[in-house]
Amino acid sequence: MKRLLIPLAAASLSAAALAIPAGAAPSWATDDLTPKPADAYGVADFWNKSNGAALRKATQYTLDTKVVPKLVHAKTTDTTDGKPGMTGPSTTAKPTASKNVNLPKTIGKVFFQDKDGEYHWCSATSIQSQYRNLVATAGHCVFEAGSKEDVYDKWVFVPGYYQGKAPYGIYVGAYAFTAYDLDLYDDYDGDFAFVAVHNGVSLAAEKQVSAKEYKEWAGDKWIKPREIDEKEFRSCLLNLGECWSEGKDTKADLVGPDHPEAVLEKIEVNATKYKYAKVGKGQGFKFGEPEVEQVTEAEWRAYKGLGTRSTGPDKAGNYTITHYYTQQWVKPGTARKYFAPIYVIGIAKDMGRLGDVVGGQGVAWNQPLGQSVTVFGYPGAAHPDGDKPYTGVTPKWCAGKTSTKSWQVNTFRVETHQVLKCSMTGGADGGPWLMKYDNNKRTGYVNGVTSMFHDYDGNERIDYVSSAIFDGETADVYKKANLAQTKSIVGPNGELLK
Repeated sequence: MKRLLIPLAAASLSAAALAIPAGAAPSWATDDLTPKPADAYGVADFWNKSNGAALRKATQYTLDTKVVPKLVHAKTTDTTDGKPGMTGPSTTAKPTASKNVNLPKTIGKVFFQDKDGEYHWCSATSIQSQYRNLVATAGHCVFEAGSKEDVYDKWVFVPGYYQGKAPYGIYVGAYAFTAYDLDLYDDYDGDFAFVAVHNGVSLAAEKQVSAKEYKEWAGDKWIKPREIDEKEFRSCLLNLGECWSEGKDTKADLVGPDHPEAVLEKIEVNATKYKYAKVGKGQGFKFGEPEVEQVTEAEWRAYKGLGTRSTGPDKAGNYTITHYYTQQWVKPGTARKYFAPIYVIGIAKDMGRLGDVVGGQGVAWNQPLGQSVTVFGYPGAAHPDGDKPYTGVTPKWCAGKTSTKSWQVNTFRVETHQVLKCSMTGGADGGPWLMKYDNNKRTGYVNGVTSMFHDYDGNERIDYVSSAIFDGETADVYKKANLAQTKSIVGPNGELLK
């Protein structure tokens, strides 16, 4: 294993809790995501800035295979490796009676950047834990196969995500836990992960401040340019202000109409000194017909421009001035611009612990197969035949009983998966399989997470999804993740914490 133990001081885990008996093979592995609050703030800002532009740019994760993974055949009916167990859910939602399936407040999307710099998302859910800070998703949505860094970059969870919005805040991943065999061998029998996240942060507000306040601010900050004139610029320099200029003053050049930077200029001329002839495209030809301007008597008497005054008032008593124009093609000149700074700070808000904000689903392990489950996720990929019924924008669901036998999938070394008849496609990866789902309370017990999508009947349509079976090893990973403490990213005034 490349990195079995996370830093004890950072994770607040005891050596006794993490110790592995001599000669025993570990069942779990862990890696750092973004454990330092200062770094985590930058990650949250990356996804949040420009009104969530990076969030909207992300695409659903796609399994690294050119063919749909095939379900081979049914296997054993007994997949337990110990006593059954579960931990109960918590909820912040008010119970609601409904005949329709109510979406859990706990579900959302995880976003991350892969080694090629591409932005992707999967589905996930908040789960119950000692420190109210755990997210459950697919292991392949956290641990990157073939990556030297092992885990994805800029990993965050956004509960309730919708079109670039993070209504409950952005929760940056601190530590990731998964099955040892997935991390080391890409064995999808352990395709699940539990991620401890920092407190949520909202970065929506900004405030204009003085230069002194700007320099002292420890959080997000930036400078907006304010254009000023040359007089204010020189005054700013004399007072040692932080002003600057851009560009330089250059004159316009006469060019031909075919010049790539040419623009047509309209120039007023004195008709008595200029032969005002035909309209044309070259330099000096007249620009349209003379333009007659109606003016007041006082303006008429005071006028000394290039135009021609009327001889006096017309029959209606109006005074006019006639203007004559020519045209020329020029390459425009440039003008130096002057700027002064506007100091702006980002006011971040600590949204609190994930479980306190949206609640957490329970977790169950070593349960018999054939369970009734409700599966949630954000499907967005097309079916193998190219049909794309889902957008990935809103969560969808499937409900039914899992198979009573485990199934083998030769792809990704799967020997035992549980399967459910369901037509959700890629993007639903990592979505929770909730056993004993209470539609009124919107809670249940996570007994699996969507791992792969299958076309069992061969009609080029996804008809089954599969999940790793949550057994005693899963419980072991969950219990290790349950010990991980995380922190607030910002203080009570929005300041960045170290």
